[in-house]
Amino acid sequence: MLGGVAVPAVVWAFSGATLAADDVALTRVELQPFAGHLVSVDARAADGRAIPVDVSNGRITPRRKVAPGEQITVAVVVKRPGWVGWALGDERHETLTVRAPVAHLANRWVTVRPGGGAQVQFDMPVDRISPRRARVDGRRVTLPTKKAAGAVLIAAAARAWEKLGTPVRVTWFPQARRPVVLASPGPHARISPLTPLRLTFSEPVTRVLGGKQPTVKPAVHGRWTRPDDHTLLFVPAGAGAPFDSALTVRFPSTLVTVTANGAAPRTAKSLHLRVAPASFLRLQQLLALEGYLPLDWTPAQAQAQPTMADELAAAVDPPAGQFRWRYPDTPHELQALWKSGEPNEITRGAVMMFQDEHHLTVDAIAGPDVWRAALADAVAGKRRGAGYSYVYVHRNVPQKLTLWHNGQVVLTSPGNTGIPAAPTALGTWPVFEHIPVGTMSGTNPDGSHYNDPGIRWISYFHGGEALHAFTRASFGTPQSLGCVELPLDQAAKVWPYTPIGTLVTIED
Repeated sequence: MLGGVAVPAVVWAFSGATLAADDVALTRVELQPFAGHLVSVDARAADGRAIPVDVSNGRITPRRKVAPGEQITVAVVVKRPGWVGWALGDERHETLTVRAPVAHLANRWVTVRPGGGAQVQFDMPVDRISPRRARVDGRRVTLPTKKAAGAVLIAAAARAWEKLGTPVRVTWFPQARRPVVLASPGPHARISPLTPLRLTFSEPVTRVLGGKQPTVKPAVHGRWTRPDDHTLLFVPAGAGAPFDSALTVRFPSTLVTVTANGAAPRTAKSLHLRVAPASFLRLQQLLALEGYLPLDWTPAQAQAQPTMADELAAAVDPPAGQFRWRYPDTPHELQALWKSGEPNEITRGAVMMFQDEHHLTVDAIAGPDVWRAALADAVAGKRRGAGYSYVYVHRNVPQKLTLWHNGQVVLTSPGNTGIPAAPTALGTWPVFEHIPVGTMSGTNPDGSHYNDPGIRWISYFHGGEALHAFTRASFGTPQSLGCVELPLDQAAKVWPYTPIGTLVTIED
């Protein structure tokens, strides 16, 4: 027979209620024989949000999916039997803070045998996985890898009541006698100037490259980083690689290069890429935006102030938009010259004007220096404020020159073009030399030579043909050796409007 002290001790020993970890549920409540029954369960996230739960056979499971690793506090209330409650209290309260389990990958870089799939291992059994085509067998997951090499993002949930976790990149490689590198983009790919280059190696980087790093030729501003011990990432900076250039990435040693597009592996010491050319249409758009054309350009969609990365992307893939003439009374001669997306004299003159104003070599070629400066101006929001000028000259008698600027005729002046033996050529050309005074020399139709110093207000536009001042008894008839001669006072007024790049049209 138990003594009076022994009975309460036995009741105490067998009236416990505890919360414990569980392999299936979030947690479970364990009740001893004299504990009573569960009357309430409250589960809350770290921010205080209530998490609805189901309770079955003591197992407590969230009704809605929670994130792997999410912290959850579970509080339970157990109602003791009446005959126990008088001694130990009517209720017992237990609280446990747990974290939803997180399944971690044990291997992220996998070598695949021919005909096999890439197998990865987790540190615990997983309930489901993305991609769905993967086969789950406890801790082991087999990925459907039809190509010899590639990478995939894997997200796993350890429990049925969990969301999929943060995706992790898994890379697989074919078996080879040398270290394998998965290059993205792959050999001979066409890239933009700021395309990052990711190199993922089948073995740790330090083992493969021996402490060295690949070199990029031609040199490109940027830097190499190591996101993990199997990967190198080169991110170009500034304007990146030159447009329309051949880029070579040279490795310190010979490797087997593979790509994710299914191309056959290549054993080589270098990787060759091609930087896309810049778009001529985008050049015209920039010249319009920056005030070098008699047209404006408006994008189809409103754009915020661009970054250099934005401008480089647009240079390769121009955005949609519309050109419009800046002035309602643009001369028909000028309008006839324009071709959107195609080379024309308006664009040629604008490039020359841009080069001259940016102190670049004036050759009418939109090379790397022109693009670099135009992109920088676009990012900075710079726009030329001097307006747009155009000169057209009629050869029919009475011959005259018309100067048009910013939608208005500034002046009309009689002028002299070339005599029949040395006519002024018909056509349109941009001014390529602009000097206030100079010496003009050449050969007369009879073979003799001339040398005229002190010629004022010269704007050369076609070979030796120029707009300039000249002293004549009359103007309006063919008298020159190909140039367009003007009275001194008129030439002085025209000259400030004809900087390098200004178009001059000679017509009948």
